[in-house]
Amino acid sequence: MAPETGNNLKIVMFPWLAMGHLIPYLEFAKLIAKQGHHVFFVSTPRNIQRLPKIHPSSLLPFITFVSLPLPPTAGLPDGAEATTDLPSHLVKFLKLSYDQLHIPMAEFLNSSAPHWILHDFASYWLPPIAFQLGVKIGYLSTLNPEFHGFMGPVSAMKGGEGSRKKLDDYIVTPTWIPFPTTVSFPYYDVKKIFDKLSQNTTDDGVSDIHRFADVIQSSDVIAIRGSYEFEPEWFNLLNQIYQKPVFPAGHFPTTEHDPTQDETEPWKFIKNWLDNKKQGSVIYVAFGTEAKPTKSEITEIALGLEESELPFFWALKTRRGPADGDEIQLPEGFEERIEGRGVVFRSWVPQVKILGHESVGGFVCHGGWSSVMEGIKYGKAMVLLGFFGDQGLNAKFLEERKIGYPIPREESDGWFTRRSVAESVRLVMVEEQGRIYRDRVKEVRPLIVDEERQDKYVVDFLDYLKKHRNCKR
Repeated sequence: MAPETGNNLKIVMFPWLAMGHLIPYLEFAKLIAKQGHHVFFVSTPRNIQRLPKIHPSSLLPFITFVSLPLPPTAGLPDGAEATTDLPSHLVKFLKLSYDQLHIPMAEFLNSSAPHWILHDFASYWLPPIAFQLGVKIGYLSTLNPEFHGFMGPVSAMKGGEGSRKKLDDYIVTPTWIPFPTTVSFPYYDVKKIFDKLSQNTTDDGVSDIHRFADVIQSSDVIAIRGSYEFEPEWFNLLNQIYQKPVFPAGHFPTTEHDPTQDETEPWKFIKNWLDNKKQGSVIYVAFGTEAKPTKSEITEIALGLEESELPFFWALKTRRGPADGDEIQLPEGFEERIEGRGVVFRSWVPQVKILGHESVGGFVCHGGWSSVMEGIKYGKAMVLLGFFGDQGLNAKFLEERKIGYPIPREESDGWFTRRSVAESVRLVMVEEQGRIYRDRVKEVRPLIVDEERQDKYVVDFLDYLKKHRNCKR
């Protein structure tokens, strides 16, 4: 670890209130701390409490957690502080409450006098505060460069040249991408999120596209999760369309935070079950902290896993917080029929430990980028079934690179069948035709796990922050 000196930085990190953003931000905070700089990690009390413990402990002196209570907002259930606590239709109230953090955030920044702020896509209101206080601010994205490249320049996001007016505009390659690619949104995904891609501001708050555009436009520097080795053409594109410094931040895949997890009862049970399966035979199934399939989708997934005749471990989240009254139910008799061959686990699981187990050969996931990075880190072939947001777009990129195989779906409504689930799982896991996915993920794995390369991306970015910090702070 680099020694702490007078040239070291004080950096505030402020992620959006979703575990898929909080955990990658924490991973990047650890990489910054490893270089001897101090991080103030700002979030709400409950989110800070549920973050994994810092490991190794030698990083603890370099990371300070700062709790800002989330202001109460009409429509937001008590105790909800992250998207994982809420059914999707209530997330808009979380954003309204999040936006009210501008006053306590300004007070904290004024008292702590950091050199830089690294913030997420949602806090469009933070750059003006930073400017007023004389603090430099950067956008640190947990999303990939493919997503940003597809969304395009700020002018297009703000309704200017190249802007998209209709749903069909999002299912084709935009004119500003100069190289061949299949990356775009599936039609069924755009239907779900079209309101978030609109520039209109309503009583429900500011749209996501407005937040993205303002954050990109107002930040002094941009760092995006990814690397030149993995996505060179996309980073070159972003440098052209953003017209400001764009740094690859590396992939920072999730690490095993707490060694004491080895002693927990859930992991003991999971490990014992996996230990009794053949190497590479088990398909691990998990759709992240936010995705919630419908009852009919769950039925097709379950019966497809059953039809595949392969052993599987399914980490199933049955509801999104106490306000979600519609708990997921599996088909009647399913668990009895798959007993011994499959397990459905309804509480939290140590995903990186499961993926790291030698009996796991494949990963059925939603295509969220943190899960994708974890799958690649452990060399697991992926079957992709996205449910919202950037997941369908990610799946197209991964299929383009033959790193993951999307389950075939109806373009109009996203429907898939148990047969398509079974056939996709068998293709990626055991069939000769799917060997390319098993081989390709192992080929790209070194790009994700190379710690020396990851540290270089962090050091290069920090060198820029040191050179351009405001010396008055």
